[in-house]
Amino acid sequence: MASAIAAQLYTLREFTKTPADIATTLRRVKKLGYDAVQLSALGKIDAKELAGMLQGEGLTCCATHDSLDRMRDDTAKVIEDLRLWGCRHTAIGGFFPKNPQAKDWPEFAEKFSAVAEKFKGSGIGVGYHNHSHEFVRYDGKPAMEILLEKLSKEIWFEFDTYWIQHGGGDPAAWIRRVKGRIPCVHFKDMAMGSDGKQQMAEIGEGNLNWPGIIAACREAGVQWYIIEQDICQRDPFESLGISLRNLKGMGME
Repeated sequence: MASAIAAQLYTLREFTKTPADIATTLRRVKKLGYDAVQLSALGKIDAKELAGMLQGEGLTCCATHDSLDRMRDDTAKVIEDLRLWGCRHTAIGGFFPKNPQAKDWPEFAEKFSAVAEKFKGSGIGVGYHNHSHEFVRYDGKPAMEILLEKLSKEIWFEFDTYWIQHGGGDPAAWIRRVKGRIPCVHFKDMAMGSDGKQQMAEIGEGNLNWPGIIAACREAGVQWYIIEQDICQRDPFESLGISLRNLKGMGME
């Protein structure tokens, strides 16, 4: 399929707490110019009601985030919901061990691979979203390297450009590393604040190498470019609008 841009609703989590909030937010996202969303951090809502909202606004659900526990313990329901929303991709938001040690990563990879196996034949792909702690090195090897080696080849990677850079990695290089295993990518920029600290920024308003990142995504076969900004310096809807305009200005559609 052709690639497309989507909005990650985690950006708007303060505006998705009730079904009424969700309906209003989806309408506003559509008016910003988005045709697709990633469902994440929504308040309680019936899956069928949400499907009706998406259809009513003409929005595609390109991906979701879910918990590892729910994927493991309520697999059939997760699959049912995703099919209802016409979605083929779900991911966990990351693995966050307490007092992390090298052995934690292969142990996690084994457990997560077993969960992904439960989705085999469903048409639903299960993925992993990174932050920066996966770039801590253990005996000279970043945890992300361990995940690449140990996770089932069926698991895809939802790389986040900001967090890779935050961890000292090269987003374009890591995206190329998972060619064919990265249907969805998270785009967010990194800027330096006046206080000298790194902060999240709208696409094109920070210092990431977007021509290089976009070229890597195209080489790797990315289908969905999902714009996310965990922390905004302005109204989150305005931030999503700026990112969309800037990304389209770079030749993306």
